[in-house]
Amino acid sequence: MRSLNSPAAVDLKSLIRTAGTTRVGSGHRSIQCNVNSSTNQATGVSFGSGRARYEWQSACAILASKVESQQQDTQKSGADVVNGHATLDLVPVKDQSTLKKPLSIADFSPAPLHGAQLRVAYQGVPGAYSEAAAGKAYPNCEAIPCDQFEVAFQAVELWLADRAVLPVENSLGGSIHRNYDLLLRHRLHIVGEVQLPVHHCLLALPGVRKEYLTRVISHPQALSQCEHTLTKLGLNVVREAVDDTAGAAEYIATNNLRDTAAIASARAAELYGMQILADGIQDDSGNVTRFVMLAREPIIPRTDRPFKTSIVFAHEKGTSVLFKVLSAFAFRNISLTKIESRPHRHRPIRLVDDANVGTAKHFEYMFYIDFEASMADVRAQNALAEVQEFTSFLRVLGSYPMDMTPWSPSSSAADD
Repeated sequence: MRSLNSPAAVDLKSLIRTAGTTRVGSGHRSIQCNVNSSTNQATGVSFGSGRARYEWQSACAILASKVESQQQDTQKSGADVVNGHATLDLVPVKDQSTLKKPLSIADFSPAPLHGAQLRVAYQGVPGAYSEAAAGKAYPNCEAIPCDQFEVAFQAVELWLADRAVLPVENSLGGSIHRNYDLLLRHRLHIVGEVQLPVHHCLLALPGVRKEYLTRVISHPQALSQCEHTLTKLGLNVVREAVDDTAGAAEYIATNNLRDTAAIASARAAELYGMQILADGIQDDSGNVTRFVMLAREPIIPRTDRPFKTSIVFAHEKGTSVLFKVLSAFAFRNISLTKIESRPHRHRPIRLVDDANVGTAKHFEYMFYIDFEASMADVRAQNALAEVQEFTSFLRVLGSYPMDMTPWSPSSSAADD
């Protein structure tokens, strides 16, 4: 057999100096001792067996002991070492108090209490009756004016406001149909109601007399509510409709219109620096507007106080089903406070084929009903279960406390 020859002695320094090392971080090394059965590529020395292999293993041991001693020196110097590597502070922090703390359950505070620090959206400008209704519904709230009814709905849906207070009907002018349509289009819930007595005033710029007026502007409802009184005052004026009552006062003050008067509240006169030419000009002293309070989530219905529930439904078999729906409430002695019909927006026309009369076209309607009962009342639950059998669509808009606050009729400047 042919034996492998090897040098008589091996230079350990050369082995240590030429052994493969890799520098990592600040002075730490990883060791690689690769032994080839034939030839060491670093030194060109051939190791076959016996003494040469022993000397090579000894060199690796010496090299490993030196690296280990360097690691121990580093640990003694105070540096943090993990798996043989020094750890680095990526973000040096001197003051721990400046760091942002993680969120805890305490950071998710509950909803504000009733009327406390709420942002309430309303349609109009400061001085509008809707602003007064928002203040009555939520005292000390932050009132947020909106230029349109739908903007108030969207403000709550987009979390720009916590509540919205919008009018739905007036004792003289009737229902505000626009808001009934928006109640169906949006997914907000009625959580309360407030009734606000309306006290109209005739406003003009300081120094303007009634004889100089040629035009009166206000909301269409306000104009209709003061129609007879304006005639009795002997005003030969043109009546023009604008978006809201306080907006009419603001428009006159901004443009310095000395031939125009506005029908608005006394607060609007104070805000926009106008004088009151006539106070309490509504035709009926019992002029009241009903507002509803809207929120993203419904409230829990109760039975310890008077509640009202608002629903909307539709049916496919014409108005003949309406009697059955109303009977569901009558049989359970549940009083209805309102019933309103609105044409179905998506299916306004219904065709009826009769062999005797021919084909007829009828309107399809959505019905809005308010009844005096809480959804926590078993009678109301059973009534709606029966109503659902006769309808193709049924939605509860809200079950909420009734406004039981007393109010006194406004004095009128021209009583009948």
